[in-house]
Amino acid sequence: MLKGKHIVLGITGSIAAYKACLIIRGLIKQGAEVQVVITPAGKEFITPITLSALTSKPVISEFFAQRDGTWHSHVDLGLWADAMLIAPATASTIGKMANGIADNMLITTYLSMKAPVFIAPAMDLDMYAHPSTQRNLETLKSYGNHIIEPGTGFLASHLEGKGRMEEPENIISILNDYFK
Repeated sequence: MLKGKHIVLGITGSIAAYKACLIIRGLIKQGAEVQVVITPAGKEFITPITLSALTSKPVISEFFAQRDGTWHSHVDLGLWADAMLIAPATASTIGKMANGIADNMLITTYLSMKAPVFIAPAMDLDMYAHPSTQRNLETLKSYGNHIIEPGTGFLASHLEGKGRMEEPENIISILNDYFK
């Protein structure tokens, strides 16, 4: 069901960013075209070169491509996409999305998105359970976003609990089901 679909994949600064490679491969294998938009913190966890090699597209992170007047249009991305997937979505990005804090390319793209938005949280169990994070997720749901619940398991903090980003194959399955 993803054949020919345009997916904007937002990647934020989480250790789960490595799973974005598996998401990209799975989406492309099913015929989707993927455009990555990554936050500056996301680039600390996975390189744009890796992501570009997988998508065959330049990765977008900043508003301006170079110092020659060219720029990336978050509005054009919002019109191009059939869906936006933010995976992993950190507590910081979720808070910014819920409150319209447009301080990076990913958030401005989200705010310009005409297509459905899927959000896959990834964070430590205490951050996920915090009332402010839960309130922000409820706010995002009330805006019509689709929240992909995180799993329970071993976390990067060496603790165990709810906060693991859902597995890539399950995320892809959720997108497939949506487009059926």
